[in-house]
Amino acid sequence: MKHLLNLIDGDKDIGRGNKFWAGFFLVLICFFLYPTFVSSFRASNTAFYLLNIPMGFGLCLIWGYCGILSFGHVAYYGLAGYAYGIIAGNLLGNSWGPILGVLGGLVVCTIISGIFGYFVFYSRIQKWIIPILTLVFTLLLETFFVQTSGYQWRVGRVLLGGFNGMTNIPFFQIGTFEFEGYSFYYYCLVIVLVLFFGLRILVNSKFGQIVIGIREDELRTEMLGYDIRFLQCVTFIISANLAGISGLLYVQWGNYITPSQMGILQAALPVIWCAVGGRNSFIAVIFATIVLNWLSFTLSSQGNQYALVIIGTLLVITMVFFPRGIVVMIFEKMQKIR
Repeated sequence: MKHLLNLIDGDKDIGRGNKFWAGFFLVLICFFLYPTFVSSFRASNTAFYLLNIPMGFGLCLIWGYCGILSFGHVAYYGLAGYAYGIIAGNLLGNSWGPILGVLGGLVVCTIISGIFGYFVFYSRIQKWIIPILTLVFTLLLETFFVQTSGYQWRVGRVLLGGFNGMTNIPFFQIGTFEFEGYSFYYYCLVIVLVLFFGLRILVNSKFGQIVIGIREDELRTEMLGYDIRFLQCVTFIISANLAGISGLLYVQWGNYITPSQMGILQAALPVIWCAVGGRNSFIAVIFATIVLNWLSFTLSSQGNQYALVIIGTLLVITMVFFPRGIVVMIFEKMQKIR
């Protein structure tokens, strides 16, 4: 137990020590109490900000810690969502349907990312090409699913829906209890917490140290006897499954998914979250994902058409003045002041 606590409080992410964790758990208490002050509808809307965090975690892991930029992680977001919709939709009325849908979505992400990662990493493709390949992959998936309109494009009794997307996707449930409204908010919050602590343990473990070594110097790490291709592939699979978790939560939240969720616009968003917050900090990614999603949602709901322009401008400012991320650099400045 002490070893796990030491890993959670390790130095591979910003934030450690008693003061940090006191502040962290104070904020966490506020998140747990939040639904008691708002309606079920507002709690459900807030859950949307939370459900995007696992995908941010995934990109943070593969880009920030492993040094490989994936510009198409939304591919696994979409694949997991469609897989869940197909499996749970065909088992409608069966309480095991949503659980099997979740497992199916994660299996699909594991298989597809494993195959993709194998060919990319074992072929020793240069790092600057990988973002292009990942983006091409997600755009191909988007193009395919756009073409699936018509009754001939069905799996069992579930229509893929083409450009209009798949609808009537069941809520997640355990037994007869469906997660929606307040319960879905807590469901997302608990998942984010589990993933956060799990990833802190991972990056501070020996595995995480080797992955960071690969980021810093692939040749030196390989000369020390580590199979860096295998480790890159495993890290890619883990990060793809994190994106898949966000996709699963999204379809359980909105009960639909469209091919646009795998488009170039959506592909850019997690990159922006990680860049603005700080790509090598899970805490920074949590903050940036929530704030930027809130900003985008607020501006869009008020009829403002410049949400993406504002977020894009923020990305440019970050890259010029805060290359390590706004949240990370502010945190470091605060640490120096103390």
